[in-house]
Amino acid sequence: MTDSTRQADVIVVGAGPAGSSTAYWLAQAGLDVLLLEKATFPRDKICGDGLTPRAVRALISMGVDINGDGWSRNKGLRIYGGGTRVELAWPELASFPDFGLVRTREDLDQLLAEHAVHAGAKLYQGCNVTGPILDDRTDRVVGVTAKYDGEEIEFHAPLVVAADGNSTRLSLAMGLRRREDRPMGVAIRRYYASPRHTDEYMEAWLELWDGQRLLPGYGWVFPVADGTCNVGLGLLNTSKAFQNVDYRAMLKGWTAQMPPEWQFDEEHATCPARGAALPMGFNRQPHYTRGMLLVGDAGGMINPFNGEGIDYALESGRLAADIMVQALARRTRAQRERTLYEYPRILKEEHGGYFTLARVFVQAIGDPRVMKFLTTHGLPHPTLMRFTLKLLANLTDPRGGDAADRVINAMRKLAPAA
Repeated sequence: MTDSTRQADVIVVGAGPAGSSTAYWLAQAGLDVLLLEKATFPRDKICGDGLTPRAVRALISMGVDINGDGWSRNKGLRIYGGGTRVELAWPELASFPDFGLVRTREDLDQLLAEHAVHAGAKLYQGCNVTGPILDDRTDRVVGVTAKYDGEEIEFHAPLVVAADGNSTRLSLAMGLRRREDRPMGVAIRRYYASPRHTDEYMEAWLELWDGQRLLPGYGWVFPVADGTCNVGLGLLNTSKAFQNVDYRAMLKGWTAQMPPEWQFDEEHATCPARGAALPMGFNRQPHYTRGMLLVGDAGGMINPFNGEGIDYALESGRLAADIMVQALARRTRAQRERTLYEYPRILKEEHGGYFTLARVFVQAIGDPRVMKFLTTHGLPHPTLMRFTLKLLANLTDPRGGDAADRVINAMRKLAPAA
């Protein structure tokens, strides 16, 4: 590898949806971008695999072909709770498509990384970034060290993007710690060969019991185009019982209660149950510091309302890329820094108030009495549930829209962005 191949305008560490989105938009703008991924594709990631219309909009903006093989399209969300079953279609909005998608992360992440490469990004797989390189004079990050092809090597760029997920070793090396005042979640999922893979709705089950304890979170059943269903649980740490839950046993007990014809059993499981942490509500900040930007899970950009992170990963990648393109075009260091600090400001402006609402909500449902009341009394009311779907999935038209849109948008603006 020659020295010239180790130089770029921007280095992106991590080729998940956030990193690939960032690299794609940077390359589209004509910048020289390196995308460094420690694994080799195809590789699995723990996820529900569900893409709400917000994520679908981001994929369409990138020019991703969502009509080919491997995609499972759905009409909306089917919700169970309090003895009630409700089917809610995705809302008809000017700003978002009216359908969701499901695709395994093993497929999706590789597809997005290749999409970034087609746009001009240079992808290095099996490239394990070991730390930042700091300028002794300015204390700014000017590159990264990595292990690649058995060598210890360096990559250099004036800007680095941390897209290395929840663990985000790069952020930790730069001194960015997790905020303890933000919710965390745990997701565990398993794939089952099931006749339900043709379902036109994604499903959410709002009552998760661990013995006699009702826990905050939900179970899901998402149909996958390969003949399986992604079946899993997402739990929040706002319950006192959170630390003492055996998640795998809980998933096994929950699926055992499902109708036998759904085939959510050991015989039809196609893989072991696997779990991962969910960093929520901007739990790592600031999102820009000393030449490094945080995108996706590295910046805690998972929605506490519903546990969805792919949409915010894709969106933050595009925003970060736009900001970096503008910054690198500025003449002086001071002008570049002023532009780069727009990134965390715009992130908070767009999502900070909404995430504050979500934190209040998840704190409230940590009390099982509140959770029970909401499932028992909320689900039977269709108008309320349509409002709730828009709120939880962050799907509103910013201008105009119906009464629900206007109420949610006003709540988002009034809530403090922290």
